[in-house]
Formats: sequence, C-alpha cells, structure tokens
Amino acid sequence: RDEYHGCRARLAQAIAELQRDAPFPLPQIELRRGAGAYICGEESAMLESIEGKRGEPRLRPPYIAQVGLFGRPTLEHNFETLYWVRDIVQRGAAWFAGFGRHGRKGLRSFSVSGRVKRPGVKLAPAGITLRELVDEYCGGMAEGHTLYAYLPGGASGGILPVAMADIPLDFDTLQPHGCFIGSAAVIVLGQHDRARDAALNMMRFFADESCGQCTPCRVGTDKAARLMAADAWDNATLADLGEVMADASICGLGQAAPNPIRCVQQHFAHEIGGGAA
Repeated sequence: RDEYHGCRARLAQAIAELQRDAPFPLPQIELRRGAGAYICGEESAMLESIEGKRGEPRLRPPYIAQVGLFGRPTLEHNFETLYWVRDIVQRGAAWFAGFGRHGRKGLRSFSVSGRVKRPGVKLAPAGITLRELVDEYCGGMAEGHTLYAYLPGGASGGILPVAMADIPLDFDTLQPHGCFIGSAAVIVLGQHDRARDAALNMMRFFADESCGQCTPCRVGTDKAARLMAADAWDNATLADLGEVMADASICGLGQAAPNPIRCVQQHFAHEIGGGAA
C-alpha cells in the first residue's frame, strides 16, 4: 500500500539482500506498490490493481484459483500466513498448536488501538479474550477510561459491549454474535465514547472507500451514513438497507458494511432511540 513507505523500503532492502546471497534458487519476486485503496484488500480487486486496472472486485465464478493474475491460476495468501510458514516448517505444527487459550490453537497478531495504555501490534495466543488482551498485553485501560465496548475485527467486524468482553477472539467464535475477527484490528472504546459514533465513523469510511461498482454498496453506505447521523435512528430503514447491502453487494465491503449498524441496534439501543428495527 502506498501509505506504507517505511514498510516498502524495508521489504525492498530485504529482497535485495536475499537475492545477493540466496541459499537456494529463488523464484521471481516482484514488489508492487498499490494506490492504497481499502477495496484492494479484496483478493480480486488486488489482482486488478496489480494488472494496472482500477481496483474493483471481479464477479465470481471464475475464482482466482482458476482465472487469476493476467488470466493465470493464482494463489493469494494473507501476509500473516506466510510469516508463520518458516517457523512451523522448522519447529513443527505441534509447536505452533501448543499456543492458544480457551480451546483455540496458535498465535495471532492483534493490532490494538483506542483507549488502552499501550496500543500497538500484540503477538498473543489465539482465543485470548478482549479483557485478557487489554490487561495482559496493553497495560490495562488508559487513565480515566473504563472498558465500554470494542470492535474485534476492524471497521467491518462489528461492535460488542463490555458484557461480551470474555468471548475468545478467533475465527468462528464471534460469528454467532454478528461479528468476526477479520484481520484482528481491535479497537477499544471507553465509557466516554459512544458505539453509535464509532459505527457512523465506520460507515462514512465504507462510503468513501466503496469502489462504486455495485449500487447496493455505493448507494447503501452513503444513505446509511446520512441516516446514522440523525439524533434518533430510523431503525426500520437502516435494517432494510443493511439487508440489501448484505444480500446484493458484489464483495465483502458492502456485504459486511451493515455489521456495525446491527450491533448498535442489538447491543446499544439506548444510544440511538428511533423505532424498532
């Protein structure tokens, strides 16, 4: 991403050092700089960007494993997955599976921001709870703040109240509550914050970052943001918008955009007023 100038410089240097003294024949490695669009985190939109096109998700099928980069079958990996390959190969799967809490296995990189004393990227056991993550890895809540709510998976991962801060943070543990872990970008809110403000901020972000290719996402996110700015939410209309976005959007941006709305309606109804959803 174009915003990450320091990361690009480090990667370029590391690749050059590896190529100068390669321990074995290397495949071709090409580092591509994207324009930084959020939508290019979607796998097919990333391929479109790499090909020099506008970053827009492709319709599927065909899937990229069949027809991907420049029309060739393509495997696209999350960078965190690649990060662990060497250690797991050298130390064995049992070593990696030896980490974890609450019945989960492995390690995860949690990017924690918000009302904590020590924000940042925290390497912690998979399945750790939000409360444990804050207390053990972030030095507790920031001065003058008590835990009120949290976003477990970044902008589209939903919002949960403090009463649900003991749910294991991992894949498939949050879906029953209308949320997901995603890239584990955890945002912590204190008692002086409002979940509705966080949800509105996210929806404005989605409206700005939507590629505009499909009407449900392009129109739905903008309309939802305007409705969410009202003192009292029109819950019926927002619920209808959310259903259309989730069912008819081409990619995950529009499909997941309603998550913050639904979570606020379910867990923070006291903040929004309005009619029943």
